[in-house]
Formats: sequence, C-alpha cells, structure tokens
Amino acid sequence: MNQNATAIIAQYWAAGLFVVAVVALCAFMIGAASLLGGRSKGRSKSLPFESGVVGTGSARQRFSAKFYLVAMLFVIFDIEAVFLFAWAVSVREVGWAGFAGAAVFIFILLAGLVYDSRVGALDWAPKRKMRDPGS
Repeated sequence: MNQNATAIIAQYWAAGLFVVAVVALCAFMIGAASLLGGRSKGRSKSLPFESGVVGTGSARQRFSAKFYLVAMLFVIFDIEAVFLFAWAVSVREVGWAGFAGAAVFIFILLAGLVYDSRVGALDWAPKRKMRDPGS
C-alpha cells in the first residue's frame, strides 16, 4: 500500500503544486488589492458604470427584436467557427469524407445566411426612400 501511495504522489506532485500555487497567487492578489486599494466613497462611486459610460435610463428598457436576432445569429456563426476549427485540426485524419461533411455544413449555414439577408434580418437601419428621378 505504501509503494502504491508513493507512486501516486510521484505521478501527481506537479498538478498538486500547481493547484497550491494558483490558490496562493489568488489569495496574494486579493489581499494586496484590499490593502493597497482606494477607499473613497461618494455619490458617483455607487453608480453603475459600463464601458466607460455612465448608464442612462431604466434597466427595464426594451430593445428591438432585431438586436436579439443578430445576437442569436452571432452565436450560431460563432459555434460554426468552433466546429470548423475542430475539423481543421483533424483534416488529415478525416480525409475527403470529412471535407465533404464540412462543405455540406458550410453550405447549409451559408444558405441560412442568405435567407436571413433576404428577409431583412440583418438590416439595422431603416430603408432609404428612393427619390423620383423625374422630379
């Protein structure tokens, strides 16, 4: 039993040391920030702050449905990039069958993107009115 425990410790000592070092570093950073950080209080310190701009309006503000549609499209195409990266890593192992599968996958997503563009899902600005050339 003692030899088995020694073998396990010898095998995993680096991972254990890494975990201990990470916990110690986190504790040091939190402790240093609390000791060295500023303690100023004020009316402007308690306001929410986003991206360098003080927020205006209500947190219950309504957004256009197009905002959510574009966000969902972004997630879909972001996941496409993850799948294509995994395919690119294993392109030699999967061969032509994998290439055909990736091509079908890209074609389906491209067809969806063309459809979204045709129905106006990607149009943010209102359409410009065409002037009558005769007037």
